[in-house]
Amino acid sequence: MTYLDLLGELLDAARAAGADAADAMMVGGASLSVQRRLGKTEQLERSEGRDLGLRVFVGQRSANVSSSTIDPAGFKRLAEQAVAMARVVPEDPYAGLEQFHQAESADPLDICDPTEPDAELLLARASAAEEAALSVPGITNSEGSEASYSRSEIALATSTGFRGGYARSGHSVSATALAGSGVDMQRDYDYSVGVYLSGLDDPAAVGASAARRALARLNPTRPTTAKLPVIYDPRVSSSLIGSFVGAINGAAIARGTSFLKDKLGQKIFDSSVHIHDDPRRVRGPRSRPFDGEGTPTRAMALAEAGVVATWLLDGRSARQLGLRSLGHASRGTGGPPSPSTTNLWMAAGTLSPAELMADIKLGLYVIELMGGGMNGLTGDYSRGASGFMIRDGQLAEPVNEITIAGQGLDMFASLIPANDLVFRRGTDAPTIRVEGLTMAGA
Repeated sequence: MTYLDLLGELLDAARAAGADAADAMMVGGASLSVQRRLGKTEQLERSEGRDLGLRVFVGQRSANVSSSTIDPAGFKRLAEQAVAMARVVPEDPYAGLEQFHQAESADPLDICDPTEPDAELLLARASAAEEAALSVPGITNSEGSEASYSRSEIALATSTGFRGGYARSGHSVSATALAGSGVDMQRDYDYSVGVYLSGLDDPAAVGASAARRALARLNPTRPTTAKLPVIYDPRVSSSLIGSFVGAINGAAIARGTSFLKDKLGQKIFDSSVHIHDDPRRVRGPRSRPFDGEGTPTRAMALAEAGVVATWLLDGRSARQLGLRSLGHASRGTGGPPSPSTTNLWMAAGTLSPAELMADIKLGLYVIELMGGGMNGLTGDYSRGASGFMIRDGQLAEPVNEITIAGQGLDMFASLIPANDLVFRRGTDAPTIRVEGLTMAGA
């Protein structure tokens, strides 16, 4: 029996138990991962599992139940539990299923690698990454390397007639190297992820990159407090997109708890800034043909030429705002949907990273961020950081134990992207320059 057949039986049980509407989701998958450190295998782990989730509606009341036991004989009891729960919770005037489903696009997403690597292949990749890191002069130790593979299957069925499913795979390799010794030791890492094994970087290149990053951080200083321009390395620049996306989340907009709640259709970035979400990117790590409510997905701009183009909506937040969901609902088996992005990215600008920092007399180049973030209600921004000083347009000495702070709208207004965008993760951005942040140091 297929996943969709099982979900159909569960929906029948929900209707028989008294639900006016329902949707059901099944998530199954398997993963294999290995960890190596100093030439020895420290962990070899394989896991498999399936989870089932049911959401029922009784009038404007709803409830969710989930189970890791997939047994049709227990569907009646599961459905009765869900309906009983729904009858005692408060009404939600915006609760409900999405009613209208367009035909799914036939464009192939190619998000599932048919080849599953065995443990020996993963061990070889992890070993190659660590050996490359340890072979770089100046590297004194290793926190290990890891290689992994995963495959997941997702199926969704609703009482409004939607039926759909897809499978997705993922591969990764990473390494963490240490340089120096004692209290002067520094660490850094690198990694590569991809839907297909063939899309990963060479493990040896990953290890060598981790080593170079660790060596560059040796002998850091703590600079004096200053207000200066900050350059965000691509490894951390995506956090700025995350702050923007959090502030246009439909749930926050509907509650009035976002500092961007009045900015739809307004320009808050430079005209060079374009931010997109593309759930239909071929071999994208978060690509999907439909969202968590069965709405077909489509690529769209979240910010265009600096202007806030849309809110990020699921069905509930869309109804609350008098709008329509555009396929941004995400969910697991244990809870209701909520707005979320898929393959999120900021378009590249026209200047190279070197050109972006060429006129900076004194600035900061950030390679790592810690804690904090941008307050979704006020836009206040504060994070721990480490990286390098910029002096006369060039990277200079490494620095750590600093905090950078600013205000969200001011940061967005001054943000300039470089031309070095590379799609590596689910959220990607080029090098980014932001003006006038306060660096708190010694």
